Amino acid sequence: MALWRRKAKQANIVIKDHVVRCVEAKPGNPPEAKRWGERELPPGLIRDGKIVDAETLAMILEECVDEWKLGGRRVRFVVPDPFVMIRTVSLPPHLPDDDIRGYLFMELGESIPLPFADPVFDYAVVERTEEALNVLLFAAPEEAVAEYAALLEDADLRPVAADVSPLCAYRPFYAAGQAAADDHILLVQLDRSAVNVSAFHRHLPLFMRHLPLEMLEERTVPIVDPFVDVYKEIERMMNFYSFSLQQGKQQITRLFLIGDHPQLADAFAALAERLDVPPERLSYSLDPLPDRYHLAWGLALKEGMTDDDR
Repeated sequence: MALWRRKAKQANIVIKDHVVRCVEAKPGNPPEAKRWGERELPPGLIRDGKIVDAETLAMILEECVDEWKLGGRRVRFVVPDPFVMIRTVSLPPHLPDDDIRGYLFMELGESIPLPFADPVFDYAVVERTEEALNVLLFAAPEEAVAEYAALLEDADLRPVAADVSPLCAYRPFYAAGQAAADDHILLVQLDRSAVNVSAFHRHLPLFMRHLPLEMLEERTVPIVDPFVDVYKEIERMMNFYSFSLQQGKQQITRLFLIGDHPQLADAFAALAERLDVPPERLSYSLDPLPDRYHLAWGLALKEGMTDDDR
């Protein structure tokens, strides 16, 4: 039977407040995008990542699965940004690698405070010396992640992995050779419903800041440029990175801009005029895959799924 076994295509799903997008990819190095689709969501169905009308959302997702012929497919999905926390944590320096996960499991919410209870988490070792052990912690409330996983399962999908949007957004830049390990990168995701800002160094996100656009618009009086508060947040995050995280020794050297906002090109031009660090878009087109599928494609580039997992 192994002679007849084919590498199965995998589905990669991104659910935002305003849209559901999916890229079905054939495994390979790199993967190959085979099919893709999107479905606009009614306003208020999801608000800042929180599912408000689960019944309607489930019905829409079932229609998408049927239309895109994904029934029974194993899928990856992105944890909504409002639920995600990324931070560097210092651990006992002599803690063995095999004991890091267990230590975090015991100490999260205790000696390591979190803004929510019952987290799901992952980590990456950032620094290990005789004097220090620092890890990058990714955490989200288990209840929220489980709700999205259950939503996918009820739509006849089989969720096998979850990811965070900064990593998904970063991977196409990495694959294009635009991101070097010694770069200090600010990655800005400007979507129709929110802006997400994260900083990368040595290919790891060191922090993330998520803001709904509604929150920014409420603070903005009627002006020509609707993104003026977005630019201020970007400048604030650049200063935070330089002076708080790097103690004034380093600063942002690259700025990557992606997103599905219809005025993304206007924001790009404004940032080019306003900032000393020129903004950059992905150096190659995703064609025939539309650029607004950048995030779902970055999810498809995620490593670690073997043929047995599929």
